[in-house]
Amino acid sequence: MGKAKGLLEFGGEPLILRIARTIEPLVSSVTAVGPSKRYAALGLQVIDDQQFGIADERGKRRGPLAGIASALNSSRTDWNLILACDLPYLTREWLDWLLARMTVSSGQIVMPRTEGGSEPLAAVYRRECAEPIIAALHRGVRKVTDAMEQLRTEFVTEREWHHIDPEGRVLRNMNAPEDYEEARKWLEARSL
Repeated sequence: MGKAKGLLEFGGEPLILRIARTIEPLVSSVTAVGPSKRYAALGLQVIDDQQFGIADERGKRRGPLAGIASALNSSRTDWNLILACDLPYLTREWLDWLLARMTVSSGQIVMPRTEGGSEPLAAVYRRECAEPIIAALHRGVRKVTDAMEQLRTEFVTEREWHHIDPEGRVLRNMNAPEDYEEARKWLEARSL
């Protein structure tokens, strides 16, 4: 995208704020994971990605797996909703449905699965997943789904939430400027 996706304007505010406001009524607190310089000015509680004693030769973020580990390692709640900041189609209704599934799950993770694959950045994790994920990082694992292999994951499928999301948009993210334009047009059309 070439820009911090969470800071892209969407519906008159940065997308990350829109997502935070969507989930606030459903959770005990909202925390962004990332550079505090980027998000603190928005009034969000922010934690930086933790290093976990792992050297990064490129001097860059370690990616989503480190973000998940940082969130879970800092959490005080048993269950944690982990969301990417580039999900413009998220709805409170879908999130409420996912959280309801969490309450009856015997898994350590409740993760959506679409035709495109697993969606680890729109899932619910038990705090106890932090240690195994940090251990995976120490082993050199960087792909989120590889780190999840040893954890009990309950997958939920599009068919199960189709009644909430008949257009199949809720988990579409924005990876390119075209995705951003499409999402903006969708929001504008809904506002008419």
